[in-house]
Amino acid sequence: MSTQQTPIGAGTFVGRAWNPEVAGPSVVVVRDGHVIDITSRAVPTVRDLLERDDAAAYAAEAEGPVLAPLHALLSAGIGSLSKDTPHLLAPNDLQAVKACGVTFARSMIERVIEERAAGNPDLAQKVREKVTAIIGDSLRDLRAGSPAAEKVKDALIEEGIWSQYLEVGIGPDAEVFSKAQVLSSVGHVADVGLHPISKWNNPEPEIVLAVNSRGVVQGATLGNDVNLRDVEGRSALLLGKAKDNNASCSIGPFIRLFDASYNIDDVRNAELTLRVEGEDGFVLDGRSSMKEISRDPLDLVAQTIGRHHQYPDGFMLFMGTLFAPTEDRDVPGQGFTHKVGDIVTIANDRLGALTNRVRLSTECPPWTFGVSHLMRNLAVRHLI
Repeated sequence: MSTQQTPIGAGTFVGRAWNPEVAGPSVVVVRDGHVIDITSRAVPTVRDLLERDDAAAYAAEAEGPVLAPLHALLSAGIGSLSKDTPHLLAPNDLQAVKACGVTFARSMIERVIEERAAGNPDLAQKVREKVTAIIGDSLRDLRAGSPAAEKVKDALIEEGIWSQYLEVGIGPDAEVFSKAQVLSSVGHVADVGLHPISKWNNPEPEIVLAVNSRGVVQGATLGNDVNLRDVEGRSALLLGKAKDNNASCSIGPFIRLFDASYNIDDVRNAELTLRVEGEDGFVLDGRSSMKEISRDPLDLVAQTIGRHHQYPDGFMLFMGTLFAPTEDRDVPGQGFTHKVGDIVTIANDRLGALTNRVRLSTECPPWTFGVSHLMRNLAVRHLI
């Protein structure tokens, strides 16, 4: 199956692509409809590019050979990726991959429902009606950690509806967890994986910040924080099992670096669209608006990095999603869940589109190219 070509507009777009000539990844920049290989001793990795104070200016001027036409990489057929041909990889490499949860009121309510239903989709609708009757939309405009949020917290405790998800949703401390291992994220038109134990799951369309070791946000991209609702719903202690599996983290297609044309305010105002297309003809359209996030993106960065925690190679930060699907797919009252073969496209008019196919994590290509392989590859190419 092929994907529709997604145009990339003006701006500084960087990332990574598999380069079969060197049997490894290249740092690339989009320029004049082509993907240019700018890998060098100065920037052997995207991590090194993001460490530069002049990252956008450097990328805009760096010279290198054409790796492939942009349209060829963006419109590549899903399932056609091969080490014999150039293709896009996740645009991050040595960065830690972190994620923030429960940062939007609507999705926060759904997490409460998952917990109350103990991961059972049959019970979700009944719990949803009860929780909504108590909470309603009263949380939508609350600023997390504010005095007003504290009052809502006290009221919910009195109602017996308090939850750990509400604590991180409106309390002073954000939920920040490790989403994926370094170099394990997949990119555009790759398969994304569901752990085979999950029967209730969904995509999570998110903006992902690219942050360097000094805590400076250098740009943004798109991500799919694949979510296993039943696994996490059974117990929050299963978060690692629910979130970190083979191919369960998708990022791309490129990082748009901050420059005169794009900055953090564009992130704050970003609107994301989501489309799920099933082999059974099912189509689901959704959205997520960063305007409705309850914590500012820079606050989430500050809660992740600081004197309490350093990231010498920087990190990628998923910032959560407003999207929480309740539309029934098959069985009335059970809501949405993925089926193998679903095509998921997450898009934003300033960042492009990220498309992936859903499979079981046990059936996705295994992750075999780790940090040791990257270091050896760069050494052979005399880049380190």
